[in-house]
Amino acid sequence: MAREAVAAAPSPCAYLAAQVDAGPAGPILLASYPGTTIRELKGAAFVYDNAAAAIALVGCGDVARARRIGDALLFAQVHDRFWRDGRLRNAYAAGAVAAPVKLAGWWDGALNRWVEDRYQVGSDTGNQAWAMLALLVLDRVAGDRHYRAGAARLGAWLERWRDDRHDGFGGGAFGHEPSPDTLTWKSTEHNTDLAAAYRALAAATGDRRWRTDARAAEVLVRRLWLPGCACFAAGTGLDGVTPNRLLALDAQIWPLLALADTARYRGVLATLTRRLATSGGYAYGEGRDGLWTEGTAQAALLMSLLGRSGEAAPLAHTIARMRTADGGYYASDRSAPTGFMLETDPTKRREYFHIPALAPAAWATLATRRFNPFTGTNGLPR
Repeated sequence: MAREAVAAAPSPCAYLAAQVDAGPAGPILLASYPGTTIRELKGAAFVYDNAAAAIALVGCGDVARARRIGDALLFAQVHDRFWRDGRLRNAYAAGAVAAPVKLAGWWDGALNRWVEDRYQVGSDTGNQAWAMLALLVLDRVAGDRHYRAGAARLGAWLERWRDDRHDGFGGGAFGHEPSPDTLTWKSTEHNTDLAAAYRALAAATGDRRWRTDARAAEVLVRRLWLPGCACFAAGTGLDGVTPNRLLALDAQIWPLLALADTARYRGVLATLTRRLATSGGYAYGEGRDGLWTEGTAQAALLMSLLGRSGEAAPLAHTIARMRTADGGYYASDRSAPTGFMLETDPTKRREYFHIPALAPAAWATLATRRFNPFTGTNGLPR
């Protein structure tokens, strides 16, 4: 985008506010990929993206609009077409919510039937944790105990995935009701989310039960630190124990944003520069096959909160270059593989595309506001 267009673009806070205002009044879920024609993504509202957007809006001081997203998450939790156990799906249909809450999908002409993505209808543990984080931030700023109660329901459902033999939480549920598959691998990213979410839930409720859950998740994350690499493993294999040594950007940044006493992990910052830096920002993985806007914004936030403004400022300039004509943000500068394969089709790569997306807009907002989604404050954990 030309420098003049970037200067004229709305602030990140104003962009998110406009996305909320573009929908009907009341509780709403925002499209994760507005305007896309990719059938699997068209009209889908991913819970993680919406939770990040709600937290970012709180960081903007826009509690009213954040509550509209939070209220939609609460509504979805108790108006699922099948589940009554407190879980959320990974994604829903974007827009206003009504009972039962509609799931995203598409009409397949070749099959002559409605099709839903097996990942989107599932419930992975990281997405549940992000919903908890959003609800607990809203509990704190809005004083509405419904948000805390919703977070506690999510926390209780998530406990079934805790591994009491080896610590940490498994991946969650994948696929359709009534019998989705169990994901036995563990993710550093997910367990980082869970450690922060359960810690926040324990602080909000004073219930020691949640501290036990937070500790189980955090122990796994710290165990997946690889000193020789100065990096965190992406998670574990299917056995829930063997480290998956794939290098993923968010698995490096999030522990430093979410966990206390991380001085021993600061070597990861040099690893980012050495193995993931590209095009003035960062790629998702070591292939460095494209700039990942969301992850670059995560790094910018971390550098800012660490007081490393000399490193945060250039990242902010890179993020600004990724703005769309209406003030949003492209997910990446080109098709960018992550190094993972799709759960829905293991023959295909999971990748980010050069299309407008909600998650980078939320993280760009968080970086601009210096607002840490894992603490709900302008600081790092203590």
